[in-house]
Amino acid sequence: MENRIVSLVIDATDAELLAQFWAEVLGWQVVDRGNYGVSIGVDGGPFEIDFRFVPDGPKLAKNRLHLDVKPVNRDQAAELSRLVALGARQADVGQGDRNWVVLADPEGNEFCLCRP
Repeated sequence: MENRIVSLVIDATDAELLAQFWAEVLGWQVVDRGNYGVSIGVDGGPFEIDFRFVPDGPKLAKNRLHLDVKPVNRDQAAELSRLVALGARQADVGQGDRNWVVLADPEGNEFCLCRP
């Protein structure tokens, strides 16, 4: 017997803000809103990202899991500008000089912008 991953759950103090940010980053849409949070995905798709309301306050430690994103229709520099305009900020996690850029979403969750 096997299992399938159907969603990635991310704790958030502002689930709506993070859902909107990531929907814009990925070109996805909000597919569900409920008492526990907001889910984004591709309508009818097999995978969602669920942002769950938590009262913990701001993120205090480095992520143990992060997303890598790769631009589809633009180069890395143009996508970096777009992501920063959406609310991302560059982050230094000790990565040194690499061909990817480490960013943080509006709540400080790190992710990497890879080259296309």
